[in-house]
Amino acid sequence: MQEQYDYIIIGGGVVGCMVARWLSRYEGKILLIDKAADIGMGVSSANTAIVHAGYDPLPGTLKAYMNVKANSMWDQLAGELNFPFERRGDYVVAIGDEELPLVEKLMQQGKQNGVPGMVMLSGAEVRRREKNINPEVSGALWASTGGICDPFQVTIAAAENAVMNGVTILLETAFEDFIMQGKRIIGIKTNRGDFLSRWVINSAGLYSDEVMHKAGIRPEFKITPRKGEYFIFDRAEITIDNVLFPVPSAKGKGILVTTTLHENTIIGPNANEIEDKEDTSTTKAGLDEVAAGALKLVPSLNLRYSIANFAGIRPTGNAPCKTPGINYKSDFIIEIPDEVEGFVNLGGIESPGLTSAPAIAAEVVDMLRDAGEKLVEKKEWDPIRPARPRFRNMSHKDRQLLVNMDPRYGQVICRCENITEGEIIAEIHSPVPARTYDAIKRRTWLGTGRCQGGFDMPRVVNILSRELGISPLEVTKRGKGSEFLFRETKEVEE
Repeated sequence: MQEQYDYIIIGGGVVGCMVARWLSRYEGKILLIDKAADIGMGVSSANTAIVHAGYDPLPGTLKAYMNVKANSMWDQLAGELNFPFERRGDYVVAIGDEELPLVEKLMQQGKQNGVPGMVMLSGAEVRRREKNINPEVSGALWASTGGICDPFQVTIAAAENAVMNGVTILLETAFEDFIMQGKRIIGIKTNRGDFLSRWVINSAGLYSDEVMHKAGIRPEFKITPRKGEYFIFDRAEITIDNVLFPVPSAKGKGILVTTTLHENTIIGPNANEIEDKEDTSTTKAGLDEVAAGALKLVPSLNLRYSIANFAGIRPTGNAPCKTPGINYKSDFIIEIPDEVEGFVNLGGIESPGLTSAPAIAAEVVDMLRDAGEKLVEKKEWDPIRPARPRFRNMSHKDRQLLVNMDPRYGQVICRCENITEGEIIAEIHSPVPARTYDAIKRRTWLGTGRCQGGFDMPRVVNILSRELGISPLEVTKRGKGSEFLFRETKEVEE
């Protein structure tokens, strides 16, 4: 018998998980599916972790509206879901006198979008605030509402709170097609069987175009993958205190230099269109481009202190802005289309998609209500996702108390990031269990330091094997096909 849901969400990135969390406030049976071995492994897994103020999107676009609306939601959201978030503010830096008018124009655009707390700073003031900045800086736009977050923690926290409030999450579950009854969608087909539902919500990120085409919606819409490459630096060698943007270009916000909540400096991304939606490889040409862009802002950056590089992909769409007179052809799609019934369509959610996620989720709820859904709030709905201990951030006294309660918190597994066995076990048995090495890495920051997992990996494999009750040969980095081991040591092959 096919299982019946009220709402099915396709895609477990930050937007899909926020939608699940927002919908979990109301009566109804909710299913979220994702094809990967963990949530947040697609677009949400590789970005600059910036909560944008909202001066960059073109006035009149959905991007601008959702960005500014969502920005003010982040303080409450971080408090409820217990993920790290800081309003550091950010700078758009003009290098040389010729760039200054472009920054001033950006400030006027921010005012049109309703962004509060913006001021223009002189070059001298920028040099005072950031000792590493290019001495040729002529001024900067300072936006006090800009912030930084951990996008992995944001996605995981929203998903866990959704599960705590009754949402079902099925991983390694790939969408294949819709089940139709006339013009109404009544369910989906997946590699794990069919599921029936009154509503299906497309939040498939890079694949949102393919999902909507299966529903017969927007055949002209196309996601063009846009790759962005990054460097991460050893925090012991390089310290940048601020979020530094260059003057934006037609390709996007540009190659920035920024601090992170984990105190590493990160530079990137570039923005190059590619064909393959799964191509997250880095290239020499791409990394050279990133380095050149970053050095324009901070000439003292030394690439020898880079400890990792990576690439992420943004789902750039070709949907025109619906506001009359606005000539913009890469806006968000947030709609309940007329062509089919029972379908919420989200597409082209690129930057500022992370920032906009809570506002998009709230908009989905409002659209459903406007479509006739009788949304009844649960009396027992709990907005709080309790925080788990983070050994690295605790005082010596609190560490000792924790170890007294559970000695596993006294066993350090990752020396670079000070991650303990107790923390790893807590993630394996959390509301959205971490079942791979990368899943633990995303939740704890394990394996991201100078040794890049060289010390902790064998220990984590053993812990996963023990806690999941599987052979070490079955432990994977990121899901099936990424097993660490293929035979036992000294095993003789026939």
